[in-house]
Amino acid sequence: MFSKLKQIKDLRNQAKSIQGLLAQEKVEVTAAWGKVKLVLSGNQEVQEVSIDPELLTPGKKGELESALKQAITEANKKVQKVMAEKVRSS
Repeated sequence: MFSKLKQIKDLRNQAKSIQGLLAQEKVEVTAAWGKVKLVLSGNQEVQEVSIDPELLTPGKKGELESALKQAITEANKKVQKVMAEKVRSS
């Protein structure tokens, strides 16, 4: 029983270590030909959002929504790859 508790504690410590490493990673993606930029940490926290003022004008709502969706999807894919690499290497 105590060995299982030690294994759980070790796994928890390993997870915290990986989480710390991921916090140092940054993933940057752009969408809509560079008009939307998104930066995520390795822990999938949004660090920065940049939107070209052209997309903030009336009539561009659909284009902006599409660009944000594309950027978020791509950023999440990149972060998942980074996470998988960190887990494999630890």
